Amino acid sequence: MTDRVIDLRSDTVTKPSPAMRRAMAEAEVGDDVYLEDPTVNRLQARAAEIFDREAGLFVPSGSMGNLISIMAQTVRGQEVICEAAGHIYNYEMASMSAIGAVLPRVIPAEDGIMSWEQISAAIREKSYARAQTALVALENTHNMAGGTVYPTHLAHEICEKAHGTGIKVHLDGARIFNAAMHLGQSVAEITRGFDSVQFCFSKGLGAPLGSMIVGSGDLVERCRVIRKMLGGGMRQVGILAAAALVALEEGPKRLHVDHENAQVLARGLAQSPGIKINPDKVQTNIVLYDVGDTGLTSTQFLQKLAERRVLGGAVDSRRVRMVTHLDVDCRDVEAAVRIVREVIGAGF
Repeated sequence: MTDRVIDLRSDTVTKPSPAMRRAMAEAEVGDDVYLEDPTVNRLQARAAEIFDREAGLFVPSGSMGNLISIMAQTVRGQEVICEAAGHIYNYEMASMSAIGAVLPRVIPAEDGIMSWEQISAAIREKSYARAQTALVALENTHNMAGGTVYPTHLAHEICEKAHGTGIKVHLDGARIFNAAMHLGQSVAEITRGFDSVQFCFSKGLGAPLGSMIVGSGDLVERCRVIRKMLGGGMRQVGILAAAALVALEEGPKRLHVDHENAQVLARGLAQSPGIKINPDKVQTNIVLYDVGDTGLTSTQFLQKLAERRVLGGAVDSRRVRMVTHLDVDCRDVEAAVRIVREVIGAGF
């Protein structure tokens, strides 16, 4: 048993660093609804600069950022094409339909990566009897496909061809900096063709909360209105934007460590009896694996791990997700692998 909890449930569980806490305590603030919070304004401008966009908008969460982006680029009764295992379809409380009044049209894709051929086949023909396709939404990295990354040429092709048909493209880039690290390219380059991009400060980058929408000036102004409509207008929020600024500048520099630790985890699990995983498919910091052959359900498996102070998350009855992040190091990951083997060894 480890002497401390090794929390691999998500990269959202990280605690703010001392530098973030100092920045929050010392942040210059104002009323952001009046556009008067200087720290928020600085964060939005810096994010826009990094992504080579005209403007940015700070929002409380990635789910809100995705919903705002969808609502800003669709009208009621239209369709949004997205991948079947995607976050906006499975983990955002059906908000695009319940609040945005648009219909998801889902495409199951290998490793969560849709091709233009798949997307084009799903675009509705022009007919007043059918909901019309207004938006394509991609996810990079793809959470429930195990942190897989869109090849940049494919993302560019999808954007170019979708625009050629009059359809806009949104990117759920919650972990886009992980994708950029894997590809060895800038976030500006890999997101160049998208009409809107949402990314998170709290996933991998270490901030306690917050996400950002970047895009054209006109789009961001429309998003600001919708943010207010959804209750996301915030006041002296510079205390949070200050932490996000530290995350934005410092967080991406060390993501390669999380990716390396994910490889240690994946390769250790691959050598464990009863566990199915292909480490070659682990591209970033998310590790999905099948425990069905251990004789345990994912819930039973995770309960036994939790008794030994290792935490993960269940995807379904067979699959488990673990995510590396800045609050676990290589020794923690190696300890987690050892405890996994102890747990499944007891059943063999």
